[in-house]
Amino acid sequence: MRTLRNKRSPDWNSLFGVAQGQDGYFSTTQAAQSGYSRPLLHKHLASGKMVRARRGIYRLVHFPASDHEDLVVLWLWSEQAGVFSHETALALHDLSDVLPGKVHLTLPATWRRRRFRVPSGLVLHFADVSDPDRMSFGAVPVTAPLRTLSDSIEADVAPGLVHQAILQARRRGLITAADETRLRSEQGKSRTATQ
Repeated sequence: MRTLRNKRSPDWNSLFGVAQGQDGYFSTTQAAQSGYSRPLLHKHLASGKMVRARRGIYRLVHFPASDHEDLVVLWLWSEQAGVFSHETALALHDLSDVLPGKVHLTLPATWRRRRFRVPSGLVLHFADVSDPDRMSFGAVPVTAPLRTLSDSIEADVAPGLVHQAILQARRRGLITAADETRLRSEQGKSRTATQ
């Protein structure tokens, strides 16, 4: 007896919709959910409709380039579980003069046990980031300013940059006076612990 496979027909509009919300990028999993098999993806690669950004991540070629598309690729690499944090989040929030040499991404604590190849230039942190501690930056999630500042203090980011970031966050109304006091206290404890 023959069994019928529950195969979804390729739906270009569905795939385009996913890619549109992610600066033109999508993963093989997302493509499969839109009915695109690996052989069909390879056909579109060969025809030039798509390009491979990295293993398992593709881009529709007609999307304009964006300023932070490298972050979208890394976020898709993390299976959309990561949240940009620490120095990367400081830069995205435009807090301080930080110029991160690497991208910082926080993955769920349960990922600490996983084995995987980390892309070069990526620094991983492992912690659970609750919904109130995250926000969107374009297509990707980033830690909220208060969480970003706390993470930066805990990770011993240069004290001068953290001081500047706290001042800017308070001036822009991103944190309260009580938050500023607590962060200054955390920063003082962190400095004492490292001396």
